[in-house]
Amino acid sequence: MIFVIDDDKIMAECIARACKKPAKIFSNAIEAMDAISDGELPELIFLDILLDGPDGFTFLNELISYDDTAKIPIIIVSSLDLEGRDLSIYGVIGILNKEKMLPGEIKDYVDKYTK
Repeated sequence: MIFVIDDDKIMAECIARACKKPAKIFSNAIEAMDAISDGELPELIFLDILLDGPDGFTFLNELISYDDTAKIPIIIVSSLDLEGRDLSIYGVIGILNKEKMLPGEIKDYVDKYTK
C-alpha cells in the first residue's frame, strides 16, 4: 500500500492515480499516523510539507522516532523549493516539485520502491 498525504484533494488524487498501484489518501498527518498506529504500514509515502495541522516535517519527525516506520521511503511532493536539501535522515528518497513534476516520475518511484 502507498500513502499519499496532501491536503489538496485534487493533487492527492492525481498522485494516487499516477502510482498505478493501490494508494490510500490522507488529507493530514494525523489521519496518516492514526492509520499507521492501527497497523497499516505503507511501502512508500508521498508527502506534502504544507499541511493543515501538523506539517510534513512534524510527520517526518514522528516517523523516524519508531524503528518500523523509520524505514519507510518518503517522497516529498511540495511547492516549496527544497531542491538540494539533504533530507535523507528522515527517510526522504526524493523531492518532487508540484509545479514541475510529471506522472512518470511518480510511477518511477513506485516501481523502484514497491513490490
